[in-house]
Amino acid sequence: MTDLSGKVAVVTGAGSGIGKGVALTLGRAGAAIGVLDRNRASAEAVAADLTAQGIKALAVVADVADVAMVEAAFAKVVAAFGEIDILFNNAGIDNSVDLVDMSEAVWDEMIRVNLRSLFVCTRAVLPGMKRKGWGRIINTASQSAYKGAPGMVHYCATKAGVLGFTRALAYEVIGDGITVNAIAPGPIDTPIKDTLPPEWVKAKVEGTPIRRFGTVDEVAPTVLLLAGDGGAYYVGACLNMNGGDHMA
Repeated sequence: MTDLSGKVAVVTGAGSGIGKGVALTLGRAGAAIGVLDRNRASAEAVAADLTAQGIKALAVVADVADVAMVEAAFAKVVAAFGEIDILFNNAGIDNSVDLVDMSEAVWDEMIRVNLRSLFVCTRAVLPGMKRKGWGRIINTASQSAYKGAPGMVHYCATKAGVLGFTRALAYEVIGDGITVNAIAPGPIDTPIKDTLPPEWVKAKVEGTPIRRFGTVDEVAPTVLLLAGDGGAYYVGACLNMNGGDHMA
C-alpha cells in the first residue's frame, strides 16, 4: 500500500471524472488534498466527500491557465496544509471538429486549457518542491497523442505537447528529487464522454480490443503509484491504461 501520510497534493479538474477519482484515491492513502476545479460547486462537493471520510481537503477554484487565479488557489492550499508535494495536472477539455471547420477560438482554447495550464500550475509548485527536495508531478496525456484521431487535431496536438513537456521537465528537476511523469488513458467513462458525438463513441468502443470504455477506478491506481515512493524510478515515463487502444 502506498502511504502518503504527511503529503499535500493538488489535483486539478478534481470536480469530476478522473480528477475526482484520483483525489479520493490520494486522500485515502493519507494525503491532504487541494481539490481544484473551475466549478465551485463541484470542488466543494468533492472536498465535502473527502472530509466526511476523515481526509483533509480544501476546495479551491481557479481557471488552470490563469496565473493569478492559480497562484492564489495554491497559496490557500499551502496556508491550510503546508507546501505542495504532489501535483496532478489533470484538468482538460475535449471536443471534436474537423480542422477545415475549426475556428481560431476553438484551437486557442484547447491549447490554453490542455497545455498552457501545465506551465502555469507546474511553475507555481516547483519552488516549494525544490526547497523540500522531493516532489511528484503527474500529467494527464492521452493515447491520442500517439495514434491521432479524426476531428481531434487540436486535442491530439495538446496531448502530444503534454508528453514533450513531461520528458523535458523530467530532465530539469530530477536532480532536485522531483519526478515528472504522465499517464495516457484510453477511452474512459467520464463526463467528457457525454460531449462527444455518439457515432464517435460507438466507433471507439468497436475499435478498442477490450471493447469497452475504462473506468476511473482503473486509472487512479496508476496515479497513486507515481505519486508515492514506489514511483521513484519512473522519470519522464508515460504509463498507458487504454484497453489496448494503443499498444506500446
